[in-house]
Amino acid sequence: MTKTGPYQPTDAAARALAKELLTKAAFAALAVLRPDGLTPSISRIALATDDAGCPVSLISTLADHTQALQTNPSCALLIGEPADKGEPLTHPRLTLHAIARLVEKETREHSVLRARYLSLRPKAKLYADFSDFGFVHFDVQDGVLNGGFGKAYRLTPDDL
Repeated sequence: MTKTGPYQPTDAAARALAKELLTKAAFAALAVLRPDGLTPSISRIALATDDAGCPVSLISTLADHTQALQTNPSCALLIGEPADKGEPLTHPRLTLHAIARLVEKETREHSVLRARYLSLRPKAKLYADFSDFGFVHFDVQDGVLNGGFGKAYRLTPDDL
């Protein structure tokens, strides 16, 4: 008997759950490789989406994770938190493998992202224009959705 692995065929319900997790997330865990290229590191970041539904964040150049992304833009985002009740591993979560792209200030893309981000995260107006803060766009390469026990799916960028 051949083992088929834990992944189910990706269907409309899985795509909808992944999109819901992404659009409702106010934060995510960001995994990077530190500039030494050997040591992984994880940070909690604020999260939003651009007009196309792609993940974006506003980060400081002073942060270790920003310096790591400048050295190696490959990263991963973990989105989704357990509810107050129940077994934490039964709650949906989404892992996105991405390439981080720092958005240059004084560009049209920056202006559009700033307006969208601040409409979704109005408290960020306090620091959005600080000289050390900038937007990062996460270009999703693929993902893994764990929709709960026995509900694992591999996702393509088109699924999101």
